[in-house]
Amino acid sequence: MWKIIINELRISMAVLPGLAVLLCCIYPALIWIVAQSVFPEQANGSMVKSGGRIVGSALIAQNFVNPAYFHPRPSSAGEEYNAANSGGSNLGPTSRKLIETVAARINDYRSENNLDANTPVPADAVTASACGLDPHISLQNALLQARRVAASRGITEDDLRKMIAAHTEGRDLGILGEKRVNVLLLNLDLDKRK
Repeated sequence: MWKIIINELRISMAVLPGLAVLLCCIYPALIWIVAQSVFPEQANGSMVKSGGRIVGSALIAQNFVNPAYFHPRPSSAGEEYNAANSGGSNLGPTSRKLIETVAARINDYRSENNLDANTPVPADAVTASACGLDPHISLQNALLQARRVAASRGITEDDLRKMIAAHTEGRDLGILGEKRVNVLLLNLDLDKRK
């Protein structure tokens, strides 16, 4: 019995250094080389530059509160959309706190976008995504915010709708998800067209 255990330990100890080098050095280095050569932008965080400096990532939402900007989805990661706090609220559909929070967000959304009480509010305008950092809003959400942004910037709503259309991303693989707009990219384009 002890002879079998000692033999198994000896084999394990002989294989351990080789596996450590393979899985801790060679494999990560190979994946890094492939990522940097095939998908360099994505591998480096999909950073967005404006005026020669990095202003954010196309993958992480930022908090825009000025009426002259499109606003992102609410975040469970805090007011500053802190990626270190990424995660959902874990409140279920029967949670009183969730129901009250969404109701308050609906009222705020209608008020800031000057919508009447009968206008349906898109779900993404009043609920946080699972990670709390989703950089996209639905096309309907962007179109409902267009009147406020156009009035704040002194541009026509038609011109703004054309910009929204230019920044609208289609469904993934043509069938998954819905059309969406990246808030950071749209807001940066707005700043360029002052």
